[in-house]
Amino acid sequence: MLLTAAAVAGSLVTVVTGDDRERHVVPADIVGQRQSRIPVLTAQVDAEAIAEQIRTSRLVQTVSDGPVGMPPESTADVAQAQTLGPETPPVSTSSPPKTVTTADTSSPAAGKAGQPDLSALRYFAAQGDTARLQAEIARLKSLYPNWTPPADPLAVPVNGDQKLEAMWELYSQGRYAEVRRAISDRQTAEAGWQPPADLLERLDVAEARTRLVNASNLKQYATVIGIGAATPSLLNCSDVDVLWRVAEAFIETERVQRGIDAYTYILKSCTDTAQRIATIQKAETLLSYGDLQSLLALEKSGPDGAREFDPLRDDLARRFVADANEKPELTIAPEYIERLRRLAEQGQQAADSLLLGWYYVRQKDMTEAEKWFRISRQKEDTASASQGLALALIARNASAEAEDVMYRWRDDSEEAGATYLASTANLLAGDPPPTVPEPVLQRVATTVLEKHYVPTAQQLGWYARAFGQWQTAARWFETALQWKPDDEPSAYGLVITRQQLNDQAGVAEIQRAWAGRSERIARLGMLTNRTVVSAQGQQAVAAQPYRPVMPQDRPVERQAYVEQTAPAPIARAAAPAKSTRRSGCSVTDTVSSLSPDQANMRGWCLMDLNRPMEAVDAFEIALKSPSRNVREDAAYGQSLAYLRLGLTKSAAVAATKSPQRPERSSELQLAILANRALSAFDSKRYREAIVYLDQRAMLQPEPTDLMVLRGYALMKLGVLGDARRLFEAVAATGNSDGSKGLADIYELQNPRH
Repeated sequence: MLLTAAAVAGSLVTVVTGDDRERHVVPADIVGQRQSRIPVLTAQVDAEAIAEQIRTSRLVQTVSDGPVGMPPESTADVAQAQTLGPETPPVSTSSPPKTVTTADTSSPAAGKAGQPDLSALRYFAAQGDTARLQAEIARLKSLYPNWTPPADPLAVPVNGDQKLEAMWELYSQGRYAEVRRAISDRQTAEAGWQPPADLLERLDVAEARTRLVNASNLKQYATVIGIGAATPSLLNCSDVDVLWRVAEAFIETERVQRGIDAYTYILKSCTDTAQRIATIQKAETLLSYGDLQSLLALEKSGPDGAREFDPLRDDLARRFVADANEKPELTIAPEYIERLRRLAEQGQQAADSLLLGWYYVRQKDMTEAEKWFRISRQKEDTASASQGLALALIARNASAEAEDVMYRWRDDSEEAGATYLASTANLLAGDPPPTVPEPVLQRVATTVLEKHYVPTAQQLGWYARAFGQWQTAARWFETALQWKPDDEPSAYGLVITRQQLNDQAGVAEIQRAWAGRSERIARLGMLTNRTVVSAQGQQAVAAQPYRPVMPQDRPVERQAYVEQTAPAPIARAAAPAKSTRRSGCSVTDTVSSLSPDQANMRGWCLMDLNRPMEAVDAFEIALKSPSRNVREDAAYGQSLAYLRLGLTKSAAVAATKSPQRPERSSELQLAILANRALSAFDSKRYREAIVYLDQRAMLQPEPTDLMVLRGYALMKLGVLGDARRLFEAVAATGNSDGSKGLADIYELQNPRH
């Protein structure tokens, strides 16, 4: 069961999102803005240009026409806009109510019939509020097309009404409720006094704007649309923030084209460069790649040929590539890919290279993906960059490097863990099987046991079989089936392994369990001891010259063979002094609910059932017992369990968790030294293997199987004379492994031509 990079990549599509791209950040000094990416609008409004826009556009319209020259709102849209939240005042769908008044003819600023009221104009000029002055000029020109603004607004005669001046000052400060109160108080105190119509109109518009901004901040988008439709005088270039909010409201209520129309109006009608750039930034956060292209097409170029949206193009490239990462079917213009490539090559931001790496993964170009992930890791080694690189490495069958790259990140996220485990399964699935260093096998086995990852547990079984480790293979297949009972490849691996061990009862048990579910298990025939079966179930003849073939893997009464997780021969390790199947052993309850004494009994029961991984957990609980004897027994059992799993280092640590009796301590030390010798041999550290064998020989005479191992280690080191003497001594006992060793030495010295 070979995992492919494509399969893993498919499950990890969401590993890189748009949140990872760099964003262009600018100040947020505009009144009412919720986004931090809008630049400060410092340029002054061109009153003549805005007046011309108002005359030539449908900006100032009736309610039924809808705002900013967009298609008319339906009656349903307007009705929906009346539904407001608890903190927003009701909004009428008609023009804001105005008090019918008679202009104060004593005021020089009060306009005659068909003439504008200039009191606000003069006030803003006196206050030095240039932006509002220009906006007021634009407003008056839209209402009175034939009106000509005064050359000096300050020359407009002052009406001398100090109370009215105070009202205008409150208005300029945005204290609209206080203006209303001042008007009411004066009407009460001065019978017949009426405020200027212009002041009332401006109050209505200002209050409508406040309600619109509040509704926008509260995401009450239907209300925003309703207020905009009811107050068309808000929708102009002098207050582009309102236009942005109306566009957002349309998009958020799934009327995207209306939102695009609003942005289009700004780009066609408003000339301020900062506003236009900010409009693209606003739209970029809400619109898709395709929708944005129509807005970008409205870009203007300066006299020098520079395009006004160039400052945004780096960020846009990042955004569009991220979009393509999330949606592989999206095709973006090559110019954005090339721009991001230049940024990644010339800049120091690892995120740019990372975006490109994931882009090429989605495009199934793993060669380019590997290049950019490596560049990203050189700048900053992150889980995402390592994960992407691992996928690219798996795709070209470099799973050993993929495992090494991902090991430190395996617990960073669920996706990172999945990538690491996929690399381990592919690492072991090579054909022919690769030689994996013992430290790598140890950490792979430990992670697989921790994560209960079936594919790699199964591959460990096939890997052990490839090197003649039949008992080790059987245990890994059994472990995989414990985690996933319906895993047919693991069941097949277990049945052929039991057949090679001549365990006919075990073979029959599996065939009964899989009757009607697996034809190849049902039709299984006997295999020879020189045959290995690949992970795909195909047979191949093993070729292992100069490899020590260790004896008899079958269990023995009061003694068991412990298989090394690494692809090495089998070594002995003492079992408990007598059969340890305890009375009242139940393996259906959870271990965590047991007392230490009960957990100790459960641990030995699980060992009898050949379930060492679960026994480890049981013995860990037993180690908390107040009884010294129980703690000693648990430490001894846990050490044996780790040895069965091939985790030599863990076994050595477990043996120290509680003082052991001398005989048990000796047994464990002998087993640990033997396993270390076997691991060193398999990792081609032949001198180290001999050192471990020498240490063990100081404690106990060397058994035949380890004499064979020593002979092969000497042969690998070129010490053929000593190796021959060892093989001759073993052969003299009638052991065929000694004869095989002598034959291997002869073949080495007399190679066939």
